[in-house]
Amino acid sequence: MEELISRIVANVGIDEELAKKAVGIILNFLTKEGSEGTVAEMIKAIPGAQELIDAQAGEKKSGGLLGALGSLGGGLGAMGALNQLTDAGLDMDQVKGVTDEVVGMAREKAGPDVVDEVIGSIPGLGQFIS
Repeated sequence: MEELISRIVANVGIDEELAKKAVGIILNFLTKEGSEGTVAEMIKAIPGAQELIDAQAGEKKSGGLLGALGSLGGGLGAMGALNQLTDAGLDMDQVKGVTDEVVGMAREKAGPDVVDEVIGSIPGLGQFIS
């Protein structure tokens, strides 16, 4: 996971803490919205991914009323994830940059077929992923 975070910091220009938060949001979104078995295979192939998802889930649970309200956006699919990313402080170019880095790393670690299957299992997501 450190390799992915380092790439994001270098290529997208955000700090490490924001990079971790953004990756957690994206992975959590894929876990909730994608094909369960294939997503699990992809997550398992990326070192540290499950820990980041767990940390993201723990952060939401400990957020009190604001955390609970924020997690309502999680049910809105891609728009909910986009809202979480922009609420975290990313602009649209940064969202695209982080997403490209996550998908690139996933393709390296899990293989392009697995990642393409995950992306294909989420309606409309393919049009946003390069």
